[in-house]
Amino acid sequence: MGYYKEMMQLWNDHQVIHVAKSDSRLANNDLPLDIQRLRCRALYHALHFSPPIESLGKKLVDRLRMRSGKYIALHLSYEKDMLAFTGCTSGLTDAESEELRIMRENTKHWKVKDINSTEQRIGGFCPLTPKEVGIFLQAIGYPPSTLIYVASGEIYGGDARLSELMSFFPNLVFKEKLATKEELNAFAKHASQSAALDYIVSLESDVFVPSYSGNMARAVEGHRRFLGHRKTITPDRKGLVRLFDELESGQLRETSSFSDLVQQMHKNRQGAPRKRKGPSPGIKGKARFRTEESFYENPYPECICSSKVV
Repeated sequence: MGYYKEMMQLWNDHQVIHVAKSDSRLANNDLPLDIQRLRCRALYHALHFSPPIESLGKKLVDRLRMRSGKYIALHLSYEKDMLAFTGCTSGLTDAESEELRIMRENTKHWKVKDINSTEQRIGGFCPLTPKEVGIFLQAIGYPPSTLIYVASGEIYGGDARLSELMSFFPNLVFKEKLATKEELNAFAKHASQSAALDYIVSLESDVFVPSYSGNMARAVEGHRRFLGHRKTITPDRKGLVRLFDELESGQLRETSSFSDLVQQMHKNRQGAPRKRKGPSPGIKGKARFRTEESFYENPYPECICSSKVV
């Protein structure tokens, strides 16, 4: 039996095939157009979440719509492992910072151990803190009554840290508040399935705001682009840090001028159509691929019909 016939028989028998050692990604750019379009057909048409996940995800969206009609989905990347991995400790106590350092030191597959938190933050490599997210969304122009769905794992610092965001936007909702315990029990011990619910709610939101450019945030942004460039506001973390520090030092105040600066900074960061960014100039070898914008973050123009490429 030939390879193709054998694979076809397996496909017919099992419907799903797990191919070992096939997790290497295709290149972002310079691939034939039909390959790029096939990627999108696989990602956005062929692949689906399991029926229980899709069913509950749709219910969560419907319940949010019943509350307010419109909502923001905030992907709040502020979990303990995220902060430990990135080495970001701004706003944390000395004890919390030490706890994160120990976690990073003891996690063998994390190669970088010695991280300068200040340099990380100034470079824009840290997730926004809950307080910074509140300041940012307020400056963008959203009122305190805005309904915000928080897509996240366990927030480091718990309710005390989350209260820093709630002081700006008290109308925060989590899936634990939207779904019953019985509905969530099936996903309680499966973090990836729980994240899939957040993915669905984020995908269908009126506005998606990621506090950090992690894998899930990039995947949601790319999917939203494919569905018609739905509004996604990606914070300019490097630029915002400078403004936040000026606020902290008293050089700036949370006035209309501060809001104007933030809004101008994000005028072109709201999901409008644009061609995917290539590698940074002057960088050679494999390192240049790390500077490219991911295909999964922006499948434009190959997978999105347009009369003009911008």
